[in-house]
Amino acid sequence: MNKIRKAIISSNEVSELKTYTLGGYSQKVLIEGKKKTNPIVIFLHGGPGAPIPFCEGCRGMFPELTGKVTMVYWDQLGCGINNHKIDDTFTVESFVKMTIDLIKNIRNDFKACTVNIFAVSWGSILAAKVAEAEPKLLHKVMVYGQVLKQLTFNDEVFEVLKNSSMPLKNKKRLTALKQSSERTLKELRMVMRWIGKYTEGYQAKDTEKSPIGAIIRGILTSPDYSLKDFIAIFANGYLKNTSLLYEVMNMDLSDTLKGIEIPYLILQGDTDIVTSTQMISRFVENAGNRNLSCIKVERSGHMPGSKGMESIINTGFEFLKK
Repeated sequence: MNKIRKAIISSNEVSELKTYTLGGYSQKVLIEGKKKTNPIVIFLHGGPGAPIPFCEGCRGMFPELTGKVTMVYWDQLGCGINNHKIDDTFTVESFVKMTIDLIKNIRNDFKACTVNIFAVSWGSILAAKVAEAEPKLLHKVMVYGQVLKQLTFNDEVFEVLKNSSMPLKNKKRLTALKQSSERTLKELRMVMRWIGKYTEGYQAKDTEKSPIGAIIRGILTSPDYSLKDFIAIFANGYLKNTSLLYEVMNMDLSDTLKGIEIPYLILQGDTDIVTSTQMISRFVENAGNRNLSCIKVERSGHMPGSKGMESIINTGFEFLKK
């Protein structure tokens, strides 16, 4: 760990790894911020089971965030420092309960601070459901890549892949899949691979990507992470789970989002077809809920590149702080 990072950590009033019981499971949580009085932002990562880039191994790595707010980094049960086998008894509601427990613990430890959520992708499901169930626990929610419905299997995905450079044999499989009333997890993963290979759905082309190499190096030199924890970012307790993906694949959060009672900002990459930006934009426009707002981020896909990260920091975090 270099001197700059050590100096950032030592200058923070809050920098600790705490253990809470969340959903009945003992879990570690990293809390870090310049001032104890700053607003709290709990990060809900994607996946499920993908705690990148803001994991519990990134102490001292993001002063542009921790200088403004107190960040709560939580490797959700089943990955990273909280690796655990996630079998098919786990549901989305299991993780909603853990999230609510985390918020209650943080509120208890930081009684004078507002508590907010920043979520991406899978984390947006937890954010929406928590905001619906316990709005009084939260100040605001900011999301990048909001899940709504018809994940992956929607008209925009089919149209973009149809007009892509994808081989004809794959397009024939896509046509058959579009006409099918039932889809499998194998087909879900197949279409996700196609999106990544033949479209800009995950990452916009001709734009600067996030410095993932520097982030990985930072996690590897973390004072909190072991090599085993680092490996569990990628190979973890979700590898054999099917229950969560089936649930997400068939999920519709329309009614949940229509009923949101707190300020809820959605940032969407303009090339994102995984959580369709066209679909989300139309939905927010027609939802009739003044708490919901949506901003398109130019030259950014489902995974935020440099433009996406700029929007998260400059637009999203300013929204949470107000």
